[in-house]
Amino acid sequence: MFNFKKSIIVGIAVSPENGIEAAQIDYQNKVVLKYASKPLAYDNARKEIADLDLFKETLQDILAEIEAPAGSDIAITLPSIAFKVVDYPASLTEDEITNAIEEDLVNHPIFQNNDPCISAVRLPNSTIQFSKVAYTVLQKVSLIEIAMQIKDLGYNLINIDTSVNSTLNALIYNERINTAPDSNWVMLLVDNNFCRVLSMSGKNYVDSYEEKISIGEVLGDTENYATVVNAVAPILKNIPSQCLYVISKTNIISAKILAEQLKYNAPIIHQEDNVFSGSPFLEVADTIPESAAKVISLDVIGAAINRDFDDNSFAYFNLFNASLGDIYILNQPPVIYIGSRKIIMSLETMLTLGIIAAIIILAFAILIFIPINKLNKAKQMQIDSINHDIEQNQEFLKKNKDISASVFDEGDEIRMGITNNKNIYTYYTIVGTEIPKKLWLTSLDLGKKLIIKGQADNLESIYSFYRNIKDYNPNSNIKLQKLALATNGSKKIVNDSDSDDVITSLNADYYEFVISDSDDYDQTEENTENTEGDNGQNNKNDPNNNKKGGIKLPGIPALETID
Repeated sequence: MFNFKKSIIVGIAVSPENGIEAAQIDYQNKVVLKYASKPLAYDNARKEIADLDLFKETLQDILAEIEAPAGSDIAITLPSIAFKVVDYPASLTEDEITNAIEEDLVNHPIFQNNDPCISAVRLPNSTIQFSKVAYTVLQKVSLIEIAMQIKDLGYNLINIDTSVNSTLNALIYNERINTAPDSNWVMLLVDNNFCRVLSMSGKNYVDSYEEKISIGEVLGDTENYATVVNAVAPILKNIPSQCLYVISKTNIISAKILAEQLKYNAPIIHQEDNVFSGSPFLEVADTIPESAAKVISLDVIGAAINRDFDDNSFAYFNLFNASLGDIYILNQPPVIYIGSRKIIMSLETMLTLGIIAAIIILAFAILIFIPINKLNKAKQMQIDSINHDIEQNQEFLKKNKDISASVFDEGDEIRMGITNNKNIYTYYTIVGTEIPKKLWLTSLDLGKKLIIKGQADNLESIYSFYRNIKDYNPNSNIKLQKLALATNGSKKIVNDSDSDDVITSLNADYYEFVISDSDDYDQTEENTENTEGDNGQNNKNDPNNNKKGGIKLPGIPALETID
């Protein structure tokens, strides 16, 4: 199983006063969850860890003490050697700026015998003519050894920063300073060998000044404080601002006492980053002793928030970079940028992105497959239908493969049809040509039995039509099997009146007749209709009870046959 939770980040800080520190911080709630420190010798003259082998052992012990799991991300902060803000021509490329910085370091005593590892950042307050660049430098050989040791211990090094920048990040993170874009203030950092004065605009570096000092426990407090005041007073005099923030990183100088001795034309705020601290800088977990909580350094806090604080910093330094040479290529995971967001392509990140990409591709494939599948099914149904027609045609051809078109005579087929259906064709001819005026047919059945039903408004047309049919086929058995008078409304049978009187008295609409060659023509239906017509109440199909019925005419056989 893969764990896709965000990797734990552990901040490591090395300083002359505190040795080596390790901390893990709840970034959102600003709480130090775990903390430990151990003594570690630091060579102030060479500005490096005195014994790197001992550093590895101590680091292993301190990570075990805070129970940092293997594979955790490590961000480390080391004492600053050179930290400057310089204006370079805006036309210079990144490589040209690096070359210019290396030239500036030629006379630096530390880098006369050590290759520099440089991290430089173009600042947002650059102009069209000049790029304002902040840079920090440490010894390349030492950093390579530290990176390899962290890798050997099973941890993932993600950042190397220096004390100046980690301190600033910690102050911004805990909102100890005014970082509004229009605010300007000065940060004074005091350590055992240097005083650094940095002019600030919000979170942004503007200028930097550095003065070497010589202080120590062998000197009295008066001399030590006077040394610091004399070193920074001329610089502060020429840098007006809204606030002076004094931070002491040495156990020799108290930031509070120094602030009282400084003269400045704006409020002075102090921050102890040493043994003089009376309270923790951040809230701590209950498992951390109060004595340890008070001395948690700004450096280790800045390291522990490194990854999460990235988006809040205008100057994101990382000395674990390409200037380390092969060590970077072999041990630093690749980095990609999505907009302004930097993503370190660790194994865990690549696995996560791979699964996300697979899910997206699968979802896209499903969205494409559904309509294509429906289309394929429709096409397959068409193909199946065509194949079925082909099979039927092939079966027909197989059954009739011996039939030749040469033996088929259309004329013979027509003559055979006429011979076999002569009677039907004859009656169709009569019906089409011999219908008298004022006579119309209502039903024509020319099957095995001939049944012709019709209506007329006079008897002469009916008898004329019947004679025409009989003349066409004298030998047929056709008879006029029904002749009746159809009326609307109620009907009355008249037995003793003459025909003209009957027709006139009944106000007849038309005559109905049936001509048939069937000897057993069923007249039951006709009689039933007449009866219903007489009652005028049982017609269910006519909502007006207006069913038409036939009336027998005196002297004229209505339901008897006429030859």
